Amino acid sequence: MKKLWVSLLVLAGFAGVVEAGDAAAGKAKAAACVACHGEGGNSLAPNFPKLAGQNARYILKQLQDIQCGALSEKEQSVQKCNGRTVPTMAGQLDNFNDADLADIAAYYASQTISVGQTKPDLLAKGAEIYRAGIRTKGVAACTACHSPTGAGNELAGYPALGGQHSDYIEAQLKAFRAAADGLPGRSNDGDTKIMRDVAAMMSDSEITAVASFIAGLH
Repeated sequence: MKKLWVSLLVLAGFAGVVEAGDAAAGKAKAAACVACHGEGGNSLAPNFPKLAGQNARYILKQLQDIQCGALSEKEQSVQKCNGRTVPTMAGQLDNFNDADLADIAAYYASQTISVGQTKPDLLAKGAEIYRAGIRTKGVAACTACHSPTGAGNELAGYPALGGQHSDYIEAQLKAFRAAADGLPGRSNDGDTKIMRDVAAMMSDSEITAVASFIAGLH
């Protein structure tokens, strides 16, 4: 819990650094994104995340991290960035600067996400993990960072989760878990490693249950 609050304070301290983007300009710049992320950011394919309604700060960070991920380890060290490798995004952001990315982020943040459904047989287990965590393992409740309704935390840069594809959520949690085990995965959750630490303690069935609950959360 202490680590969680430290991360919140650090992220909040940088809240004023990001310039707000222009949603109208972002719509035009995001034209090519429709192929994977759907009209207005509501992707139809469960392996591509829904971007609609996501907070702009989080989207911008992910886009910057993906740009960073295209750099060599030495270049990342020089740039002081923590890259995120997403094969399907290879080359997609090469011609965008930070202002362009902020515009795209603002556009998707202005859209409304389409909510999915929670699988009935996973509802109770998923709800318990999301709202109360897993006490026997020391896993904090998801509500602490992502809010009871899944709306996230714009100021701290924590993503909105409610309505996101369960397959995508599951894949990301497993990617964080892999990185925590020293395997290729996802490690752009900051020096505090909050998501890696959380995912490292979760079983496949627990990840599947909470991912399913999140898909229907709104």
